[in-house]
Amino acid sequence: MIPVILAGGKGERFWPLSRRSRPKQFLSLDGSGKSLLQATADRLLEVAGGWDGLWVVTNAQIADGIKEQLPELPVENLLVEPQGKDTAPAVAWATLEIARRHGEEAIVGFFPADHWIGDESAYRKTLLSARDLAQNQRAIVTLGIQPTHPATGYGYIEQGESVGTYGFLTAYRVNRFTEKPVRDTAEHFIATGRYSWNSGMFIFKAGVVLEELRTHAQEILDPLAEKGAAAYAELPKTSIDYAVMEKTRVAYVIPTSFGWDDLGDWVALERLRKGDQANLELAPHIGMDTTGAIVYSSSEDDRIVTIGLSDVVVVRDRNVTLVVKKDRTQDIKKVLKRLEEDPQFRSEL
Repeated sequence: MIPVILAGGKGERFWPLSRRSRPKQFLSLDGSGKSLLQATADRLLEVAGGWDGLWVVTNAQIADGIKEQLPELPVENLLVEPQGKDTAPAVAWATLEIARRHGEEAIVGFFPADHWIGDESAYRKTLLSARDLAQNQRAIVTLGIQPTHPATGYGYIEQGESVGTYGFLTAYRVNRFTEKPVRDTAEHFIATGRYSWNSGMFIFKAGVVLEELRTHAQEILDPLAEKGAAAYAELPKTSIDYAVMEKTRVAYVIPTSFGWDDLGDWVALERLRKGDQANLELAPHIGMDTTGAIVYSSSEDDRIVTIGLSDVVVVRDRNVTLVVKKDRTQDIKKVLKRLEEDPQFRSEL
């Protein structure tokens, strides 16, 4: 398999720690000391057969940072987008380049740079099962995560008929994709036992996806095939889910469980690291009558004191302090737009 890491995201909901020059994938959030990007690369190296088989797609603003984070990555395996256009152009361009170098029979996998994986051995076995399915069927295989709770921030995949066992896992045709349902719908999905979370990880033969792009997203594929990165200015901004996965008839899902989180915002750290304590304290903190708080500082010299708070996030990074209720962390992206419009705050993005 040729794994491709999608590393162009901004991680805005981890602001102020995540900034334009230091996006989320450059951060170490799980306590391992490795950045999310480095951890992603490490767990894909075995299936890639080493650094020569690993690719990364990123944007021009952080390309130098990618090289610093992954110094062993061959420069020819780093694709730098001149501007972000979401995942469909990134997948299309990388698949075209891999097909040119390795042929359309090459098995390609796409993986976000900012996920946490708990059981890496089970994860790699799952990748091999997905590879075998993609090798033996005309299939775009997605990894479905068995839900642990009725999350409303994830997409869901409904499984259809079984198409057999690959490795130790059963594969299914995809009936449909549903984006971020309301809680009642999410609870219904889980109760049926037929739904899994959409992990955003895909495995396929290069030629299969190129054909599906030709059918469903020719306006993306043709300019890239002709001009490469020079075509980006004319491409629509759209996700691979919308451009292909929701339309194709060759989508398959392998439901699995290996410990997974997409680390979408600050509250994800609580799922990952809190344990039994009253608060998640990632900074020197004194809390009086404070419960359910997430407290973070990027400097060991900072001291944070809270009184009478519950279910809040307090983040201190350099000269910026963020205080937000846990159930409003999705609004961080909205406030960043206001910062962009204000000259005295724009430099903090």
